[in-house]
Amino acid sequence: MSKYLMSFMLGGLYYSESLLLLELHHQTKNWDDVYSIALEKNTLQNRVLSTAKRVLKEIINRLKTLTDKELVLLENGSSSEQKYLLWLSICRRYAFIHDFAVEVIRERYLTLKYDLPIEEYESFYNAKEQWHEELEKITDGSRYKQRTVVYKMLREADIIDSNQLILPAILSDDLITVISEHNPDDLMIFPISDIDLKRQYNE
Repeated sequence: MSKYLMSFMLGGLYYSESLLLLELHHQTKNWDDVYSIALEKNTLQNRVLSTAKRVLKEIINRLKTLTDKELVLLENGSSSEQKYLLWLSICRRYAFIHDFAVEVIRERYLTLKYDLPIEEYESFYNAKEQWHEELEKITDGSRYKQRTVVYKMLREADIIDSNQLILPAILSDDLITVISEHNPDDLMIFPISDIDLKRQYNE
């Protein structure tokens, strides 16, 4: 079983920052160049160099998980499509968050349990510890920071609201198409039923 990558310790969805770097990528077609240019020009307006490097690497590593067609939609789509694609990039980058989205958030939505209390995250984490020894090595402080970041991502991606209630995903035809062309199973990271998914796509 592959290890979970658990380096999501800062930030959130990085919505505006991702779009800025995507614009640079549209010009350069090379993520290494994007990193160099953004660092040199301080595109993300970070005051501390080490923070700038970390944030740039984090965002670029996420965006690298998206296909060319998904990047085009991210650049030209609606804000809703953009947020969902950034959530997708997070789930592809971090298998732990992907599994939480599928095994907890979507399952709760399907069973009409629309709240997402902190206890659900903790129960999921504890269950995964039995199979992923890397989780056991994480300090309580880091674990708290990770949970805080995950819930911030969820709010900013409109997966949950400010009261930690799960919001039904409204996926556009274009979004469903570009995701399905790469991997239809990726649609499972969104709180939506199979019936609603087919209904949305056929409308």
